[in-house]
Formats: sequence, structure tokens, C-alpha cells
Amino acid sequence: MHVLVIYESMFGNTRLIAEQIATGFALVADVCVLPIQGATPDLVRTADLVVVGAPTHAHTLSTAQSRQGARDIASRSGGSLHLDPDSESLGVRDWFRTCPDGHGRLAAAFDTRYDASPVLTGRASRGIARRIHDRGYRMVTEPESFLVTHANVIASGEELRAFGWGIELSEMVSLLTAH
Repeated sequence: MHVLVIYESMFGNTRLIAEQIATGFALVADVCVLPIQGATPDLVRTADLVVVGAPTHAHTLSTAQSRQGARDIASRSGGSLHLDPDSESLGVRDWFRTCPDGHGRLAAAFDTRYDASPVLTGRASRGIARRIHDRGYRMVTEPESFLVTHANVIASGEELRAFGWGIELSEMVSLLTAH
């Protein structure tokens, strides 16, 4: 099985979660984890499972304006926030314009968001799931959120939970593809 874990990340949190999800999968599958701009249509077509993740901005997927706002916050942080090396690329919302049709291939969605009620924060993973389903992919599970503190670091235990979610996804996909 070939798994593609792709992500958008501004401060590195979503990238770290994507890497942990991929590590959970690496026990049983060939896994490639890469930033959204590397997820070319040809590469996506080779995957048996596509896992897509993004940070939650203003209750949903980022926009060019919200990504610029994140860059502005980082520049004003006095060095306490660092931009992910791939933060200048397009976001997941933009990537869906070139995402190839899934033709029933499997997919999963995740996000990072502040550690508060989703009513207050929103969940980018729901927008990802809706868009990827609309492209003809079959979701293997409900969208998942991983929490970030207000200091903009991954909350305690979330990296381990992401690793475990990768293992759970691999088990779900194994069951789905065994029939």
C-alpha cells in the first residue's frame, strides 16, 4: 500500500503532526509525507490513501489573507514564532483546484487548531473532508483535530495521539482493502 500524507503548515505544528501520522503508517505501508506544493496530480494518483492536513484559520481552511496574517504575526513575535520552511506555498484550499479525481480511492483529513471547543475554533479538517469527498475519494474515517496551545506549540500528548491515529488508519485501510 502506498500512502501519501500531505500538509499545509505555517508554524510547523501541522508538519509535525503529519510526520507522526506517517510514522504510524510506516510500520505497514510505503509512506511519503510532503508539503502541499509537492503533492502533484501525478503523485496523488499513485497513492492508495491520501491523508490531507492543514491548520485551522478563522474557523476553516486558510486563505491567502490568513496565511499573510500568520506571517505578520511571526514577524512581530520577536523571534518566538518561526515560520515553517514551506509556509510561503499555496494552501490546501488552493491545492484542491489541481487535486485529481479520486475515483473511489481512500482519503482521510486532519487539522491542527487551538485547544478549545471546535464551536469556538472551527475545524479545517471538515472543509478538507468535504472537498476531498467532492473530488471522488472515499473517507475512511471522520476528520480528526490535533490541538495546539495558545503559545502555538503542539499540546501535550498530541504527537503521540497522531502516531496512534496513523496506526488506526492503517488498520482501517487494511480492513477496507482486504475485501
